[in-house]
Amino acid sequence: MDAAKDTNPSCKLHTRLRLWEFADRYIFEPIDGLADLYLSVSRASGSMNLVEELPPRSPSINPKVQTVFGVIGVLKLAVGSYFFVITDRDCVGSYLGHAIFKVTGLKVLRCNDSLNTSPEQQKKMESEISELLDAAEKTMGLYFSYDINLTLNSQRLYDVDDEFKSRPLWRQAEPRFLWNSYLLEPLIENKLDQYLLPVIQGSFQNIQAEVGSEKVNVTLIARRCTGRIGTRMWRRGADAEGYAANFVESEQIMQSKGYTASYVQVRGSMPFLWEQIVDLTYKPSFDVVRQEEAPSVLERHFKDLQKKYGAVLAVDLVNTQGGEGRLHERYAKSIEPILSEDVRYVHFDFHRICGHVHFERLSQLYEQIEDYLKKHKYFLLNEKGEKIQEQLGVVRNNCIDCLDRTNVTQSMIARRILESQLQQIEVFGVNDTITKYPAFDASYKVLWANHGDAISIQYSGTPALKGDFVRYGKRSAQGILNDLQYSLARYYLNNFADGTKQDAMDLLQGRYITSVSRDMAPPTKAGFVESYASARLAFALVSGAFMFMMMSLRHARHDARHLLLSLLWAGLCIGITHFVRSNGRVFTNRPRAHKSSRP
Repeated sequence: MDAAKDTNPSCKLHTRLRLWEFADRYIFEPIDGLADLYLSVSRASGSMNLVEELPPRSPSINPKVQTVFGVIGVLKLAVGSYFFVITDRDCVGSYLGHAIFKVTGLKVLRCNDSLNTSPEQQKKMESEISELLDAAEKTMGLYFSYDINLTLNSQRLYDVDDEFKSRPLWRQAEPRFLWNSYLLEPLIENKLDQYLLPVIQGSFQNIQAEVGSEKVNVTLIARRCTGRIGTRMWRRGADAEGYAANFVESEQIMQSKGYTASYVQVRGSMPFLWEQIVDLTYKPSFDVVRQEEAPSVLERHFKDLQKKYGAVLAVDLVNTQGGEGRLHERYAKSIEPILSEDVRYVHFDFHRICGHVHFERLSQLYEQIEDYLKKHKYFLLNEKGEKIQEQLGVVRNNCIDCLDRTNVTQSMIARRILESQLQQIEVFGVNDTITKYPAFDASYKVLWANHGDAISIQYSGTPALKGDFVRYGKRSAQGILNDLQYSLARYYLNNFADGTKQDAMDLLQGRYITSVSRDMAPPTKAGFVESYASARLAFALVSGAFMFMMMSLRHARHDARHLLLSLLWAGLCIGITHFVRSNGRVFTNRPRAHKSSRP
């Protein structure tokens, strides 16, 4: 596949820059030989301009110097501008012949020196923003290339013309998967094309295996959609425009004997308006909101999928009972009006059929969808780079989180597709499967396990559950214990950490700006409980009451008054616990900008 002409030489991106930190400005010096001009950034205002030389230096002026590998973008707020630069990177493989890098170091350069004379309210705002920027610096799963459009899958990249490929990379990018789209805007306004580095969030994994005398290279890419980006409990369902939470495109690319094959699947939350707001319970209730809008939101979502992928097969893996069952009923009812030859819906109760250990029963699902997979094929190029066939439809998988059950299911489908591809190009015999080659089988399982873990960590904060089956092909006692550990970690993160993380995500996507503009309305005064509610405070009060109760009980045998005191402390302990439980949502770490989908 010819991807070498995807960028205009005059728009080549800077791959290495020397960052000079002077007292009044930052200077970016290209050291890759692509340009002679320096980018100067004011530390007071964040204004940018190209200059021909560095400021004068002397023994008294000793700027800090370091190498950076790109500018992800600029966040412009009322309290200042913030430049995001890549301080470290790892080469993780290649995409159609071009190097792909993972961001392993991210740094925020603050351009807000004018705050020294700013009002106290602005300084307080800066302190709050700093907390979010600290969380933003820890963003995981960012990938980029200096040479090729990583936001487009192989089939779409093949189909674009030479004029499209001659554009700067940022202009080629698919908006859904361009993670730093908002951050690039100030650089675009300043016409700094050589600094405009497109970044995706997701995963990039690669393995190589030997099958007889042939080598097989398998690459697995995840591209996260930014339309409804967020954390597990604070981004559920879809928004009014049809963007689904945790929507990820997974592309598996196989290369062998000169052939290149690609297969794309997608995952995403059930595409209608529903939420599951944390309230300190282990499993908060599911709420379907604005039910009358569900069919129109769902139709909007599927029309967009058809436009981009062709036919769509929706595979719904949720339970038929309980809260999940109510969501399943709403999904099935809402999608019914648009079902056709090009939009199919299959429900497979994963937990009822497979339980916690019998994941081999997924073969029952495969039997239901095999005809669809064969009809809609996969993308395939021959040794000359000519298209033999194309993928005509996509499988859309979902469970509740679109993590654990979804990843197990997607890995099963991808395995069957990969076997078909290898059989077609005669690397495999007609009846060969991957399991026939133990080394290939083991590395392929790890490939999909790592893929699922990466997606899960970005959304939930922990690796995927059921990962031992994907990684080793069977469930184990250690795997079940790991699932318990991850589930408890998710509970903690969902209730006590993800609100801040959600705000940081919204900040970087430009959805938090109304909360930090100079002309913003004064914040609504919180009620008494909201003002003082804190999980730490609640835990301290309950623990204190319990401790005094135990102390009183120890002395009760000698003094009846201590028995009464112990009853008093026990009542207080129970009362506080009941109050916290009744007001659970108030005691969690909530996003500042969160608004319920309820009217």
